[in-house]
Amino acid sequence: MVDAHRLWKGPILDNHFHLNRKGRFLDAAKDFKNVGGTHLVLVHCPDFASPPTSLKEHRETYADTIAMAEEVRVEHNLHVRVVLGPHPAAFAHQFIKWMEEDGEKGIEKACENYRDSIDAALEFVKEGQAHAIGEVGRPHWEVSDEVWDLSNQLLEETMALAAKEGIPLQLHVEGELESTYRDLSEMAARANLPTHRLIRHYSPPQIDESITRGLTSSVLVGKGALEPLLASYEQNQTGFMLETDYMDDPRRPGAVLGPKTVPKRTQQLIEAGMDEEMLWKCHVDIPNALYGEAEE
Repeated sequence: MVDAHRLWKGPILDNHFHLNRKGRFLDAAKDFKNVGGTHLVLVHCPDFASPPTSLKEHRETYADTIAMAEEVRVEHNLHVRVVLGPHPAAFAHQFIKWMEEDGEKGIEKACENYRDSIDAALEFVKEGQAHAIGEVGRPHWEVSDEVWDLSNQLLEETMALAAKEGIPLQLHVEGELESTYRDLSEMAARANLPTHRLIRHYSPPQIDESITRGLTSSVLVGKGALEPLLASYEQNQTGFMLETDYMDDPRRPGAVLGPKTVPKRTQQLIEAGMDEEMLWKCHVDIPNALYGEAEE
């Protein structure tokens, strides 16, 4: 039963939010704040048309994402954490292009570029300017076996690095439930990475622990997501967060979900009966445990 008198007055975090200087940028962050948002996880978004091809370029593009985060903090007094990494779609397209152009040398060049992007991200994490690596993963569309195998190889390599460094990874993977969580948990085991440090971005709302296998779900709260989330969250011991995957793309206004969505869905969840302790874990305890305290 919906109780419209219940109100959530605590912090509200959107765990996967992009900003674009050519998009709405500060105005999008303002929209989030104006409806109750307090914490953003700003995820680096590459130029898909021309992704970086050198360590220097990776550092420069990451530095701009960090600068945007600071501008949001100053302008809107929001807490902002930063996630940096090589988007798997950009990498996969780059890999295919270089492989077609230069065969084995192209493959080696692509792998070197991927590792440079991870190394650059890790530098910023170690400096305290970023809080996780991501979004990393594998293609969510059909690709050749060679591209799929290489993507998995590099993902598992990145998990091993995350295990060594004690940092979380935000993952961008295909949409399946059981098979995807099973694959990822098995990879994590081989890499000695605690599964809760794998954050599945764009997670489906069914988050029973028997499905998620210890990964942290970052649930995309679009239409239809609340009912399965409410039905399954009590069977989840690891924890979950909420996200929009807001793209800030002038060509796709409001995609994937608009910046006001997580605050609105949070209020709908408490009205629908989700307990305050669970929402506090979602918006405060889980992100603090994974990323550390938010920047002021």
